[in-house]
Amino acid sequence: MSKVRVLVTGSDGFLGHSLVADSPEFDIVPFDIADGDVTSYDFSALQVDHVIHLAARTSVEESWKIPAEYYHTNIMGTMNVLEYCRKSGASMTYISTYTYGAPKYLPINELHPVSPHSVYNHSKLLAEDMCRFYSENFGVPVSVLRLFNLYGPGQGAGFIIPTIVRQAFESESIELMDLEPKRDYVYITDVVDAIKLSVGKSGFNLYNVGSGKSVSVSDLCGIVQDCTGTCKPVISKRITRKNEVMDVVADCTKIKTELGWMPKISLREGIMSVIDSYRELLRGDTIA
Repeated sequence: MSKVRVLVTGSDGFLGHSLVADSPEFDIVPFDIADGDVTSYDFSALQVDHVIHLAARTSVEESWKIPAEYYHTNIMGTMNVLEYCRKSGASMTYISTYTYGAPKYLPINELHPVSPHSVYNHSKLLAEDMCRFYSENFGVPVSVLRLFNLYGPGQGAGFIIPTIVRQAFESESIELMDLEPKRDYVYITDVVDAIKLSVGKSGFNLYNVGSGKSVSVSDLCGIVQDCTGTCKPVISKRITRKNEVMDVVADCTKIKTELGWMPKISLREGIMSVIDSYRELLRGDTIA
């Protein structure tokens, strides 16, 4: 029996790299910026069964500075992939993000009203709407995964967990903008599992992907310092981001019921993996 042939856009990104490396059950066709512009590339010659669309601009802070570029890449890139699926008969998994804004209730299920709190989140929501429209009107099977706070080894330095880990190793203190916001953190291998379970599913589907628990930035610092054996002062600059959401908890009942997915990696285990990866990086720098 031949393997399902799967196009992965954004294949060299943080999530894409892990997905490609850990999906031997699929015939993976990688695609990243070096291969072309996702907003205009002609995918018609690839002949795949399914597309996992990861390619996107993803920085909340940067999205406020260059909004037009975020809308262009995240919306037109998704439209180009949807058009390929419409014409070829391929199904699609669209990787979205938290789009609910300030919670009206916790935990947050997929029926919660949406209220995106940044240009980035808004661009992803508009792309979600296109996915639903193409599914309902053109028969393109699409599963949308709304990821809560993804983390893991190799994540960019601008994200909160690698920022805390780096300072725990290299600084006299851990200095952060705000210690109070609480988030639902989900480990990268658990997200990869959720994506793989969505491949080939019929109709239109929308799923939250999170851990079902929220942890404050202050508590993250405590876990990191406990795992690293450090005891450095933690300093808050008391700077609140524009449209900051103070607490987030995912209700993942739907994806557990329909796809049989459950997170396997605890926050402490996941942070320990990030720390171990950072130690390896430091050792490599020392040898070099």
